[in-house]
Amino acid sequence: MSIQLVLNKNSKHGVPVKIYTSDIEQGAMQQLRNLAQLEFVHSHIAVMPDVHVGKGATVGSVIPTKSAIIPAAVGVDIGCGMSAVRLSLTASDLPDSLRSLRSVVEQQVPVGFNMHKQIQAKNSTLDPLGKRLKPITDKHPGLLKMLKGFERTWAKQLGTLGGGNHFIELCLDENNDVWVMLHSGSRGIGNCIGQYFINLAKKERQSRFGHVPDRDLSYFAEGSDSFADYVEAVGWAQDYALENRREMMRLVIKSLQSPQAGLPRFQLTKEAINCHHNYVNEEVHFGEQVYVTRKGAISAYEGELGIIPGSMGAKSFIVRGLGAEESFCSCSHGAGRQMSRGKAIRAFTIDELKAQTEGVECRKDKGVIDEIPGAYKDIDEVMANQADLVEVVHTLKQVMCIKG
Repeated sequence: MSIQLVLNKNSKHGVPVKIYTSDIEQGAMQQLRNLAQLEFVHSHIAVMPDVHVGKGATVGSVIPTKSAIIPAAVGVDIGCGMSAVRLSLTASDLPDSLRSLRSVVEQQVPVGFNMHKQIQAKNSTLDPLGKRLKPITDKHPGLLKMLKGFERTWAKQLGTLGGGNHFIELCLDENNDVWVMLHSGSRGIGNCIGQYFINLAKKERQSRFGHVPDRDLSYFAEGSDSFADYVEAVGWAQDYALENRREMMRLVIKSLQSPQAGLPRFQLTKEAINCHHNYVNEEVHFGEQVYVTRKGAISAYEGELGIIPGSMGAKSFIVRGLGAEESFCSCSHGAGRQMSRGKAIRAFTIDELKAQTEGVECRKDKGVIDEIPGAYKDIDEVMANQADLVEVVHTLKQVMCIKG
């Protein structure tokens, strides 16, 4: 299905907003109207079918801008995204109970606020990151105060999961082949970089492009020192997030290959897909070089592989982009929340969590009720609404899920 709603179609005040669903809350509509008023938005805003209210800007939005970037639209989980790899194992190779397998992975990969006791990543990964980070903190020493034990912490968090909706899963595809899929971002340091520059944008209140209807949409204009510094810092955080997922995947595979896991010997049979869904990137659209901010959306150029996860009790998809220009070659990043975390905690019980995650080896306690499948949109409906944007290559169903 293609675009279902268009805001500002004939308005003189703002660009059009093209929405790939009719299931959108009023709060998200208002956020999108505010975004559309910004003078530096190029052509239109594309809104994915998993859309919902976000902090600063709407989750599920694709925002092309000329000569400016909005730090709050990128957000604080800079470079958050997905990674997946197929193994040579099949469902019959897995034990009847996956509890011990979950424990083996959890011993290798710290979750929540935890980090590695000792640095796990190789110097060949750490050194280039450290070299690029120093000029950023030299110019913005305030970043050093935002993360306890700054230098050691970012290095020890490389290869860790974090909390919230981040996860590590074992999945089976339509052929009963086993996949490892994970979701994480730039951890504590990415959060600090995001917060720091969002606050700096609000403080500077740059006015080159006129009125800003919401302080959360404060921007940096190209040519300013802060713009250049943000581009450098956000690029670093996005690369850190990519390396974090690579390191985590390495540790998960290592744990599954260990004697404690008790699995047959296996190889990786499909190259890992590693894609951001909270990031900014320079691209060409409708004949113009623009900065594309995908907040809760992934790149879906023609032939490009991506990952669209459902909730912890639903299907997920490996997809191939169709290169739809109206979406700025983008698609959704998941099912999308239909209920806030607080509302989900009040609305659901542990028994309902157990029922909705039946058949999945995972935590089933009050600490993860906010991640209950019922708090998310129907992933099948989300996929139907973006049939013009991607085609499904593999359909995955998780059998084990590790949450922060």
